[in-house]
Amino acid sequence: MAESLNIYCKNIEEYVPVSGGETLLEIYDRIKDRIGIRPICAHVNNKTEDLHFPVYKPNMVEFLDLASPSGSRVYVRSLCMVLYKAMLDVCPTMKLRMRHSVSNGYYAMIVDKDDREIEPDEELVSQIKRQMRSLVDEDIPFIRRQRLTRDVREIFVKAGLDDKVELLDTSDEIYSVYYTLGDTPDSYYGNLAPSTGALQVFDLVKFHNGMLLLGPDMKNHGQVKRPVRQDKMLKAFDDYLKFNEVVGITNVAELNKAVTDGKTSMLINVAEALHDATFSRIADDIASRYRQGKSRIVLIAGPSSSGKTTSSRRLAIQLMINRIIPHVISLDNYFVDREATPKDENGEYDYESLYALDLDLFNSDLRRLIAGEEVEMPTYDFATGRRVFKGDKMRLSDNNVLLIEGIHGLNPELTALIPEEQKFRLYVSALTTLTIDDHNWVPTTDNRLLRRIIRDHKYRGTDALKTIARWPSVRRGEEKWIFPFQENADATFNSSLLFELGVMKEYAVPLLRKVPRNTPEFAEAVRLLTFLGYFLPISEGQIPSTSLLREFLGGSSFHY
Repeated sequence: MAESLNIYCKNIEEYVPVSGGETLLEIYDRIKDRIGIRPICAHVNNKTEDLHFPVYKPNMVEFLDLASPSGSRVYVRSLCMVLYKAMLDVCPTMKLRMRHSVSNGYYAMIVDKDDREIEPDEELVSQIKRQMRSLVDEDIPFIRRQRLTRDVREIFVKAGLDDKVELLDTSDEIYSVYYTLGDTPDSYYGNLAPSTGALQVFDLVKFHNGMLLLGPDMKNHGQVKRPVRQDKMLKAFDDYLKFNEVVGITNVAELNKAVTDGKTSMLINVAEALHDATFSRIADDIASRYRQGKSRIVLIAGPSSSGKTTSSRRLAIQLMINRIIPHVISLDNYFVDREATPKDENGEYDYESLYALDLDLFNSDLRRLIAGEEVEMPTYDFATGRRVFKGDKMRLSDNNVLLIEGIHGLNPELTALIPEEQKFRLYVSALTTLTIDDHNWVPTTDNRLLRRIIRDHKYRGTDALKTIARWPSVRRGEEKWIFPFQENADATFNSSLLFELGVMKEYAVPLLRKVPRNTPEFAEAVRLLTFLGYFLPISEGQIPSTSLLREFLGGSSFHY
């Protein structure tokens, strides 16, 4: 007879008796009437597990639906596998290549046996979508398996998953995990749903040269997300993908091979040269407009840890090469007095709100500066929460532009009183185009989070636990105040560097390992550690002092 034991269920805040070997799904089925959600995964001792996880000892268990970050990621991964199997069912000789997230969805390409991308027509996309719906209606289980890496490699060879074979060839793991859906094998760097029946809400539409996979709207889980126009973002991704192809590094296996072949120096030099060329091109565009009497104000915006500060410094250098001298204005000096600051839903001061700024004074000062007047510039005293004037004055001469860095730079309301022709808006973000393999992309948000974890530890004395805990709030602010205005940019700068995750691994892994197991943030730390495990380490020694990555690692020649 199976041994009796108890787990602590956080959802109902009670101990629940279970039999040794019972799965989380079986446990949930016994107490589901008391939980009130339909879970897609669970945290077991603050580590994400799928619902087929068997319980053999006392554990703390929290069942999670797709409203949680872990549940949302499980949902998307599972949808990707359903899309892959559906495409194989419809087009058995083709391959699926997940590109990146854009336009509220996930951009996917169909690739033939010669590795050429095939643009599907509306009918083919509809066929694949219908097959996805059929697979969901059949409620087929996702089966997690763990085998010797050499055996998993052979399974992937037979399935034609060459990219996954190459990735396993750079791994030193004895055992590897993969999933099967029916007779289709695949692998993901995280857990999947218990079965396809959990994935009722999705859509697949024709999108540019491929397809856009859409999941549930996080504000209304019963509805599919609606695509949004992000033509400029898509172009920025595509431009960088072309660069990846020229360099010959499009996924982690190819990056790891470059490391083992001693080619990291070349890779670093080429990636840094691309940044230089991009800043030069943007500065040339600004200079051309300036000489036509336009673009006296350059607004630089982007999400957290995108590298806005270094971007502004390097752009300033390129502008000076064009015989234009930038004067910097900090938006922080235009904060309203603290008691007038808007508050968020938790009653805390919301310093990320647009209305935490004195928009009237800011626009008035900009208009006067453009008109050639001398303006006394404010300074915000963070200790007292008051704006003060210390006699600091600014006047623009004929060869000056204003350089303004801040999260609201793309929001039209920030500079509503300034003529449009006087503004040049630059959007900066780490648009990661590297993939783990054809079915697993590197999320841009993970890249930025790792940058922030390293920077917060080095410069702010903040540990990874606190950075991870604050990240959801940061992301909410970005969704509200930054991302809706991305397409307003006159130029987009992709601040990611092909080699950076290999470099950051050496910094981030020790910090992530210090996140205590008894905290909710442990699950995120484990996920990031698993993710970084795919990368071979890259030494920072050859990274120049002007590199944008130095903003986070230290050793920059710029003063911040």
